[in-house]
Amino acid sequence: MTSKTVVEHRSQPLSAQNIRANTLNAPDRTALSGARRIVVKVGSSSLTSIRGGISEEALTGLADALAHKRNAGTEIILVSSGAIAAGLAPLGLEKRPRDLATQQAAASVGQGLLMARYTHAFGAHGVTVSQVLLTADDLMRRSQHTNAFRALNRLLNLGVIPVVNENDTVATHEIRFGDNDRLAALVAHLVRADALLLLSDVDSLYDGPPSHGAKRIAHVSGPHDLDGVSIGSTGKAGVGTGGMATKVEAASMAAGSGIHALVTSTPNAAAALAGEDVGTWFSVNGARKPIRLLWLAHLASVQGTLVLDDGAVKAVRDRRTSLLPAGIAAVKGDFEAGDAVEMVSIDNTVIARGLVNYSAAELPQMLGRSTQELGKALGRGYDREVVHVDDLVLV
Repeated sequence: MTSKTVVEHRSQPLSAQNIRANTLNAPDRTALSGARRIVVKVGSSSLTSIRGGISEEALTGLADALAHKRNAGTEIILVSSGAIAAGLAPLGLEKRPRDLATQQAAASVGQGLLMARYTHAFGAHGVTVSQVLLTADDLMRRSQHTNAFRALNRLLNLGVIPVVNENDTVATHEIRFGDNDRLAALVAHLVRADALLLLSDVDSLYDGPPSHGAKRIAHVSGPHDLDGVSIGSTGKAGVGTGGMATKVEAASMAAGSGIHALVTSTPNAAAALAGEDVGTWFSVNGARKPIRLLWLAHLASVQGTLVLDDGAVKAVRDRRTSLLPAGIAAVKGDFEAGDAVEMVSIDNTVIARGLVNYSAAELPQMLGRSTQELGKALGRGYDREVVHVDDLVLV
């Protein structure tokens, strides 16, 4: 994702008259209205405030819209922020804490309060909800993400709406998703959802400040549609972590891996689920990818850099092959086997990211040598790729 931005705009839901007037120019949104399985993400700023805690009105309105869709036969997974924000008032905190320990304490208090409200609100419609807390490891390690998929899939088969959140109480800085927008995109990919709906206090993307006559961006068919547009940051409520930039990134991540996405405001949830022309629609522009590669491209913490010679650049980028020691000109950083590294050309252009099979201490003796030579000189285990093609993604 580049540093370009999209200006955010807060407003009331579009009127029925405006919705009908704009529908003629809208892209085909039946992928959302007719979806079999949808992941919905709602932000902290839509549900909570620092002084008031959880907004009963906002949470009930969201539950009404999602329960109606669930009772009509659509499988719903709700990725909900708000645990930390919900825990601030009971702990007497006046603003979102910066340190991880206090964030974890607030999440521990707030998660139970949030789930109690969801249980009550969905229960009024005869819908059962469950709590699912995830860390990045749960989606990145094959055995764990298989278990996560199995659990979520079974809950959906039983008619339950899983309420997913990052496990803030135990997650460390190193294994955090960073925000629930990207978590939602990964969950949508994990459960093979048909669509992703990202809700906040922002009704759409705009091509500039709305106060200066900017126009709503109704449809994004690919990254080129956002060229030259500028992006807003975290909302004024002071309880969220993402802002519009992460919503655009998450929607683009989903669309680039085979899942349609819509960005709009929480009051527009029912209209969005009905396929009406609200928010900004991100059309699919890529095929589904292994979830490990999706994480590697967008979320992995890069621990080092491998500088590739011209031959290796062509092999990795053009022929899509594994990276061998013979093609590495230099090693930078301090990393262990299994860490994420960037692969760059001699002029420092980033080519790819991958999971490295050797540590930074092991690699210098291997540079420029063939795997056959290394196997004979250093023994078995040194005759394999530095980065296997299955653990590599072009960027």
